[in-house]
Amino acid sequence: MRSLTEQDIRNSFVNCSKGEAKRLSIPRDLGERPWDDLDFLGWRDPGAPDRSYLVTERAGDLVGVTLRFPSSQRGFLHRSMCSLCLTTHPGNGVSLMTARKTGAAGREGNSVGIYMCADLACSLYVRGKKALESGSRFEESLTVEQQIARTVSNLSAFLEKLD
Repeated sequence: MRSLTEQDIRNSFVNCSKGEAKRLSIPRDLGERPWDDLDFLGWRDPGAPDRSYLVTERAGDLVGVTLRFPSSQRGFLHRSMCSLCLTTHPGNGVSLMTARKTGAAGREGNSVGIYMCADLACSLYVRGKKALESGSRFEESLTVEQQIARTVSNLSAFLEKLD
């Protein structure tokens, strides 16, 4: 993924108003992000524990999505798998993220959901750049490049459901 500026990020959101995009919390460490290792930029809102954001490139354009997730706690023995990168996590490591649809459907309250790594670090898990505190990645016969392509494809399929 290419390096992004705060303005790039704010202008990319498709499922919230311009005013909401202007007010949302942007990461302060944009200059320190490992852009070459990211398929999307994802972050949690420190001021709103039930919100997170995702920005990716799609067909040459930036697409930003606001996401919500429940704050319910799961037991440590409960395991879930991320639908994007197929990493399994115990407890709250995977969460159902919901995104308001774009346009009239979104204004009517319609949304779509996906189970994702709660820390939004899918790109780093696939590349082996971030270790799991507890949990695992399956050993696969796919190459890392093929796993990256699958993660990007899974994200693209989710974004298509927003239209």
